[in-house]
Amino acid sequence: MTAAVIGVDIGTSSSKGVLVDLTGRVVASTTREHSVERPLPGHVEMDGRVWWDELVSIVRELTGRGEEVVAVGVSGMGPCVLLTDADDSPLRPAILYGVDTRSTRQIDALTERWGDETIRARCGSSLSTQAAGAKIAWVADEEPELFARARRLYMPASWLVRGLTGAYVLDHHSASQCTPLYDITAEAWYAPWADELCPDLELPPLRWSGEVAGTVTPRAAAETGLPAGIPVITGTIDAWAEALSVGAHGVGDLMLMYGTTMFLVNTVERAVTHPSLWGTVGALPGTRCLAGGMATSGAITTWLRDLFGDADYAGLTKLAADSPAGANGLLMLPYFAGERTPVMDPQARGVIAGLTLSHGRGDLYRAALEAIGFGVRHNIETIEAAGGDVRRIVAVGGGTQGALWTQIVSDITGRDQVVPSQTIGASYGAALLAAQAVAEVSIEDWNPVRETRSPVQQAAYADLYPRYLDLYTSTRDLAHALAARQER
Repeated sequence: MTAAVIGVDIGTSSSKGVLVDLTGRVVASTTREHSVERPLPGHVEMDGRVWWDELVSIVRELTGRGEEVVAVGVSGMGPCVLLTDADDSPLRPAILYGVDTRSTRQIDALTERWGDETIRARCGSSLSTQAAGAKIAWVADEEPELFARARRLYMPASWLVRGLTGAYVLDHHSASQCTPLYDITAEAWYAPWADELCPDLELPPLRWSGEVAGTVTPRAAAETGLPAGIPVITGTIDAWAEALSVGAHGVGDLMLMYGTTMFLVNTVERAVTHPSLWGTVGALPGTRCLAGGMATSGAITTWLRDLFGDADYAGLTKLAADSPAGANGLLMLPYFAGERTPVMDPQARGVIAGLTLSHGRGDLYRAALEAIGFGVRHNIETIEAAGGDVRRIVAVGGGTQGALWTQIVSDITGRDQVVPSQTIGASYGAALLAAQAVAEVSIEDWNPVRETRSPVQQAAYADLYPRYLDLYTSTRDLAHALAARQER
């Protein structure tokens, strides 16, 4: 019987699972699509109980194929805030990561209370809509009766670990995105601020992503079909698991995650902070990262596909490939859900400039891909200006399937991108960590490089990038006014 591991990742639009043997070969994979809830403008939530239900469904499908499952890895979107009572019953839907922008008032109040430089020096990041601590403060302010019953904090990976093993733990990287609750230098919860913001919460003990959190309990084994007693790793946030899945965790590596949102993780030699980026600890002990994230990327292509009604991704990609660089004079801002880094503007909005009656679907779809490319360039330049170190870019995620999107990004940024053989993403990274907990395996053997994407028409975008930057500054006040109207 062949030994294998299972990796499960809870994403924004779906949960994915992989069954992988100890050579890195994907034996089987499966997906469960889901949707988030948007009860109010700026509010993005999900019922955390769905995460466990989908893990059970995924694992039951992947087991029973003849392989001997010897370990389990987990990861998930984040940072999220799932609050439970003392019996681990969720008190409300989980508040998702930076796509949820409800905590702006708490961000302003806490920044005024302690000071931006002080917060950034201790925590690695300024307070932003990405910060889980600010979202906890929102619950305390807006739902005080509920918050009075809150006793534990979970994220997708830690919720799955709890269900599988009974352990209540969180990985250091996820904790470092709980600004202002985590001290990035001490690598521990910062008690003075945690006690003030959430005195009744039992913050979880911290472990590193690849550490074993516990073993599958008999109860979880009966529910999932997994063997009782096999190890479960602590896990981490999906972008960092994706970086591990392609070996992008050495100093100078930049992982570029093509997904519903776009995420960038640069591993740096020492801690670096910047008001427009996130400084975190890495997934592995001793590592430090400078990270950025766009609030929408693949979400815009999905929006366009749905808007067009009878279209599919393959057809739209073909039409976009037929549209020339510059999308026949269209320029888009991809801020359809506000924007995270580097503009840090929850009230930013999407803009499509230059439309005429002659523009078609392919032009719009290409303009969206180019807008994401401009956003990637803006982030990379900000990372380097902040003291980051970008020597190698490794692309991962669903958007790497097919050449057009990655080619546009390389053309706009003027950078090569390494594309590994396996770009299935965070579930594969979770599986790798699980395999490393029980065997000697290396990412080089698991996932060698498949190809390198190099710029071929960089000059075509030379004049459009500064116009992209100007489009935001020139429409910002109008976008804010419209955002305020939308929130009434």
